[in-house]
Amino acid sequence: MELVIAEKPSVAQSIARVIGANERKDGYMEGNGYIVSWCIGHLVELAQPDAYSDAWKKWMYESLPMIPENWQYEVKRDTAAQYKVLRELMHDARVDSVVCATDAGREGELIFRLVYEMAGCNKPMKRLWISSMEEIAIRDGFANLKPGSDYDCLYQSALCRQRADWLVGLNGTRLFTVLYGGKVLKVGRVQTPTLAMLVEREAQIRDFQKEQYYTAHILINGMDAATERIDDKAQAESIAAACESKAAAVVSVTKEKKTIQPPKLYDLTTLQRDANRLFGFTAKQTLEYTQSLYEKKLATYPRTDSQYLSDDMGDTAGNVISAIYGAVLFEEQTGTAPDIKRVMDSRKVTDHHAIIPTMEIAKADLSAVPEAEMKILSLAANRLLCATGEKHEYETVRAEFNCNGTVFTVSGKSVLKNGWKDFEAAFKRSYKTDKADGENEDRKLPELSEGMSFEGVQTKVTEHFTSPPKHFTEDSLLSAMERAGSEDMGDDVERKGLGTPATRADIIEKLVKDGFVKREKKQMLPTEDGMKLITVLPDAVKSPKLTADWENALTLVAKGEYSMQEFMGGIEDMVRDLVQTYHSVSEEQKSMFGGGAQGINAGTALGKCPKCGGDVVKGKFGAYCRNKCGMNVSRAMGATLTDSQIKSLLEGKKTLVKGLKGKKGSYDAYLIPEGIEDYSYTKDGKEIKGSQYKFKLEFPF
Repeated sequence: MELVIAEKPSVAQSIARVIGANERKDGYMEGNGYIVSWCIGHLVELAQPDAYSDAWKKWMYESLPMIPENWQYEVKRDTAAQYKVLRELMHDARVDSVVCATDAGREGELIFRLVYEMAGCNKPMKRLWISSMEEIAIRDGFANLKPGSDYDCLYQSALCRQRADWLVGLNGTRLFTVLYGGKVLKVGRVQTPTLAMLVEREAQIRDFQKEQYYTAHILINGMDAATERIDDKAQAESIAAACESKAAAVVSVTKEKKTIQPPKLYDLTTLQRDANRLFGFTAKQTLEYTQSLYEKKLATYPRTDSQYLSDDMGDTAGNVISAIYGAVLFEEQTGTAPDIKRVMDSRKVTDHHAIIPTMEIAKADLSAVPEAEMKILSLAANRLLCATGEKHEYETVRAEFNCNGTVFTVSGKSVLKNGWKDFEAAFKRSYKTDKADGENEDRKLPELSEGMSFEGVQTKVTEHFTSPPKHFTEDSLLSAMERAGSEDMGDDVERKGLGTPATRADIIEKLVKDGFVKREKKQMLPTEDGMKLITVLPDAVKSPKLTADWENALTLVAKGEYSMQEFMGGIEDMVRDLVQTYHSVSEEQKSMFGGGAQGINAGTALGKCPKCGGDVVKGKFGAYCRNKCGMNVSRAMGATLTDSQIKSLLEGKKTLVKGLKGKKGSYDAYLIPEGIEDYSYTKDGKEIKGSQYKFKLEFPF
């Protein structure tokens, strides 16, 4: 039998239906020579520092850098039951080979391989690599399974990414948190350079000095012609006054025919950008909605950085376009045949092709699709129509007038053929979205020719101010992340930018969650702590160019063109240099984040944290460890602890606590600390992790 392991239960069920594994078991399905099971995201993860040595348990400068000689992994506690199912299935005597059917990308490969390695499985491995959950795609994928070894380099790239994030994140976070002695200063391989871009933009806006200027205008036959910028108001008013009621002559007319080619298909980043600009969706929301459409078989694989289809997808694209007219637009396909060849180029398709709807839209009940997902599906459908539509053609006209010795200019535009913009306009009408940024406002000018003269012109003067740079929106931030470092890279570089299309959404969310970035309507703004953090961090951890170089190196590792050892060696050297270079700061600097002498006095210490040795202090929402190590000291067995109870427990004393929660109600007991233990649970779809005391109970008589 073949054991097929998918990334999620829903995907496993879809695969099982297609290959005939219809008998439900505990944690898997079976039938037709297959066993189909699943992971639940990452079942196996890198161990935390305290698993390596006692020295790494405490947040101290002396314990840095933390660079494991042998990397350790552990099974996640909240999904240990499913890991046990997979381990037993991998060692089932009936299983001859294992098929990796996790998402076809770097993280999907990592999720499967870590389980395979942790379980000690050595059975032959095959790889299912598909870009759609449609039945035909799944059947074709199983008919063309690849040897697992074909993806060894992709796995190595995934390990490099994971371990580099551990090294830079944990060492950098501990180093600067310890040095500045206040709140946890989270450092990340990708999130810190992203924050640096936001802070740099904020500084540009704050430092901007607006300049006032003026333009003089002549109003002729419905046209408004203006001078260049004039810095002196009196001069502008003098020019206008001198032209009032005078004649203006046309001195030149320049006409130019221009075209705007159809846009490319969506990769994940461009889809996220448009969804943010048009609907206000965050990058994370767009990824979640597109992933849901993928699992419902309505859209192709979302985590792609390609904007093309492969050369063999011509018929597929044509059929999908016909389905869009029937299922989404509800109108007959008319006009010019779509130019499908324009969106096909196998050389520009990496792991997955561009995001498009699937043929399932013709059969599915789209009225049952949630509104937000339907907006994303409609975006992808409309983009396929635009990308295969005709080019947009227009003519620009620029006319110059001379009035009393001053030159005035007016521009106009007339559309010759709307082409693909017909689809764009229809979409905007359908969803009542705002006009696209930068859309040309020029109006059509009357017919003009050199030498024409107009009598009795009217005039006016307008006041203007130079504009500061705009705050980042999620749309423009994603674009900046994608382009980061590219000006210093040649065209032959494999990958440019910060992160990947699959990870950028999570990076943005982490910055918001950690309190370094805030959302104000569509704007992404650094907080004061975010700006202070970037001022104290060195270029080694905040340089977009350096992080973009790493991302390119990870791509080369995945292609087998750069060794895992070289990549990790560079990361380890950087971490060592960081710790050696930054070893002390002044007391004044320590106070920046509420640390140092000021910070310690800000909250009275109740004792030392049993997990990391940091101060436990009273905060707005209860007692907490100043090092934010995850130790829960404010509650015990459902009861909220008083300051005196917390202080007593931190000293290791037997402490009476009333109102403890149990299955049969509340009760009173003496709690005796006996070490600590980790815990985790899921709330609102998010995993909550931390540590808590282990207690021995004694009951009062």
